Amino acid sequence: MTDIPMDTMVRAAAHPRRDIGLKARYAAERRFRIYGGLAISVGLAFLAIMLITIVSKGYTAFWQTTVTLPINFDAKMIDPSNKRATDPSVLIKANYPKLAESALIAKLGIDPSNKPMVMKLKGFLSEGARVQLRDIVAADPSVIGTTRDVNILAAANLDSAFKGQIDLSVEEARRKVSDQQIAWMNKLKADGVMAEHFNTGLFSYGASSRPETSGMGVAIIGSFYMMVIVLLLALPIGVAASIYLEEFAKKNRLTDLIEVNINNLAAVPSIVFGLLGLAVFINFLGMPRSAAFVGGLVLTLMTLPTIIIATRAALAAVPPSIRSAALGLGASKMQMVFHHILPLAAPGILTGTIIGLARALGETAPLLLIGMVAFVADYPTTPFDPATALPVQIYMWANEAERAFVERMSGAIIILLVFLMAMNITAIVLRRRFERRW
Repeated sequence: MTDIPMDTMVRAAAHPRRDIGLKARYAAERRFRIYGGLAISVGLAFLAIMLITIVSKGYTAFWQTTVTLPINFDAKMIDPSNKRATDPSVLIKANYPKLAESALIAKLGIDPSNKPMVMKLKGFLSEGARVQLRDIVAADPSVIGTTRDVNILAAANLDSAFKGQIDLSVEEARRKVSDQQIAWMNKLKADGVMAEHFNTGLFSYGASSRPETSGMGVAIIGSFYMMVIVLLLALPIGVAASIYLEEFAKKNRLTDLIEVNINNLAAVPSIVFGLLGLAVFINFLGMPRSAAFVGGLVLTLMTLPTIIIATRAALAAVPPSIRSAALGLGASKMQMVFHHILPLAAPGILTGTIIGLARALGETAPLLLIGMVAFVADYPTTPFDPATALPVQIYMWANEAERAFVERMSGAIIILLVFLMAMNITAIVLRRRFERRW
């Protein structure tokens, strides 16, 4: 019998263990992939549930129920003393809701002397009819004495009932819409008088205590002012600070301390910046509360660390050979930075800026502390006028008790998400379009 060397026997005996260990590692890798896939699936499922919930509750906000009525702009009711030529204010003080009510009574065939039946019409049309008709007369006084078809807003409860958001099968005492109002609603719908139209008021109206006349016009303008201020202040300051720290500053304890604090500021809760803005800009400097300018300054402070970090990363990604080549050809350090390094880093800087603006657009907490939660019905003409912002408007509607405000809130969330998605998609497209791989 031939003797087998000892080392061969040891290697042969070790092979099964090696195979077992290899199989265990492969099994662990498969489990890790499964766990990762499950984690991503759970995250996507929750995201889908959130989006479906928001869209299902908010898409109806983009449609508003109206009643088309032939409004008789009776001169005896609008200007009984015929003073509008000398006193235009009489056109503002007229009883315009009475005009809409008279037209609705005629359309439904109700006897005007039947007071109990007329009383049931209360709450059928929106109180915003006063503003609708007043604006028509103020824009064109020649309508006085004529009859014109006007789409009058339905009241919030009738709007919800028309959209099927109220269970009409429950007893009358448990809902805000009476059986008589439901009958009138069905009659007007059958006649083609009551219908849904695209809700332009959602984008143009200001704050209101009535859901059907509430909109995001003031919030959109306020957010626009703030984003412009953030862009004009945060971008140049952030890029300048990044260039100095990355290209000119000496590496010492001071610059290390500055870098650490910039990274820490990027992780500070946004409400802290709101407290800073309240203490410095409003209490110390005496700037107006609820102004878009102050909101822009606060969001600038919050966005600066994000822009600085993104800009420094973009500058550092430019190969050192570019710097060496520029200096070797006789360019000064300033020329090297601004003629060669900065143009190559521009895609990364642009991406970081857009992401910073998107974060600022969705912030609520710092704006609440500086008073941008105020009830603002008129458009701000300058950044120093009272205004609000999109996320703050959503917050205010979320605190309202009326059912219809939930619809408005979900619709506003959809609009805000569209803005945020557009900004982030723009950042991705620009980065892929202009990014250079070294």
